Amino acid sequence: MISVLPRSKKDLFINYEAAEIERSGILLFHSNAFRWIVSLAKSGEKDPLQLIIDSLLEYIGSSGTVLFPLFNFDFCSTGYFDYRLTPSQMGSLTERSRFDSRFSRTSHPIYSFSVSGNHKRQFLELSNIGGYSSDSPFGLLHQLGGRIAVLDLPDQNSMTFYHYIEEANSAPYRFHKQFHGSYVDANGVTDCRTFSLYVRDLEAGVETWLHPCEKILWDKGFYKGDPQGCKSGLRSIKSCDMYDFVAPIIKNNAEGILYRSN
Repeated sequence: MISVLPRSKKDLFINYEAAEIERSGILLFHSNAFRWIVSLAKSGEKDPLQLIIDSLLEYIGSSGTVLFPLFNFDFCSTGYFDYRLTPSQMGSLTERSRFDSRFSRTSHPIYSFSVSGNHKRQFLELSNIGGYSSDSPFGLLHQLGGRIAVLDLPDQNSMTFYHYIEEANSAPYRFHKQFHGSYVDANGVTDCRTFSLYVRDLEAGVETWLHPCEKILWDKGFYKGDPQGCKSGLRSIKSCDMYDFVAPIIKNNAEGILYRSN
């Protein structure tokens, strides 16, 4: 299967297959959709964003599940989140999914997801306090054997699943930090809530640095598809494979592979 910059729904399906995205599977889709949008628009598609979402749902099928990240980090600084109105900061494709009636939003004010499909209810029933905790959508994705796809982004700017693995394995260069603020729920009711993240130790000069691990994942054949900016730019990886490979690195020495210190 030869991947391409897509000009049609058929090309999109080709790219999904080339990246070994499974039909009827559970898929988290990170994206910088710019190249795809331009290519589809040049071919005459009037609404490339909607075509990508529709094609992905059709490809996965009704027995599968699709998630887009709707991450927004303003709660950390402003102490305010509105479940109904707070936009995604993860690109145009994810923001479009927020307005699609087939998708609903999970509840965390910083790391929420839009989700559609067979396991939608399970994801929506989560009420995780920790953004990367075992009871978060990351944990459920891992538990259900889901896959993670990345379009035209490096791991450094997309693969938050690393932080789930770090928390699950008590990475010593991170710690739990609480964030408090006003939370407006789906019914418009406002109350004060507390959430947490497993954050970097800034006092120790810890900087997330995932480029070395991304290269290793490619070299060892865990990533399937195309690197950022090459051909389709779409790759995917099984969440279980990623977890099983990264966890021992954290337990041994992750410096220089997952992070670096100033």
